[in-house]
Amino acid sequence: MPKLGMEPLRRASLVQATITEIGRAQSLDVTVGQIAKTAGMSTALAHHYFGGKNQIFLAAMRYILTEYSAQVRYHLVRATTPRGRAEAIIIGSFDEACFAPSTVCAWMSLYAAAPNQPETKRLLTLYQARLRSNLTHALRPLSATPQADADVMAALIDGLYLRAALSDASSGEAAKAAALNTLSHLLKDQE
Repeated sequence: MPKLGMEPLRRASLVQATITEIGRAQSLDVTVGQIAKTAGMSTALAHHYFGGKNQIFLAAMRYILTEYSAQVRYHLVRATTPRGRAEAIIIGSFDEACFAPSTVCAWMSLYAAAPNQPETKRLLTLYQARLRSNLTHALRPLSATPQADADVMAALIDGLYLRAALSDASSGEAAKAAALNTLSHLLKDQE
């Protein structure tokens, strides 16, 4: 008989183990068995809770997106100006919690899997639309071309994640500084 209340704990453990294993492999080339072992449970139990690797990965990405959203909201609440809002989105994007090496690898796996997996593509599309919408809203009072500038900043944020995934030397602080510097250049002629 299963212990009551264990399911949420086990699911959370499997999600964390998925992020860890993706970080270790630096790709989605991990098995449910590896994930389950890292989580301290059987492969059968992992399949029971999620069904398969794709479902565990989707749950891990939903967790990462929830953490990302919380970081951005945390910084947005403290912003008092439109430029402060744009900076808050950038700062939240490169927060230590969002820029951990295993999290960066999970993001890159999301991008790699999206063309072939509709549910993964849907998650990526939702993230991109929300990022663009938040940036556009923040830049609207500051820019003559807020949507175009939001597209540039969103592409830069994603590009800095890609660079981090491919480099051992990249840090969240350096990425944040590069993005904030680019924002300053975009807005220089418009302030």
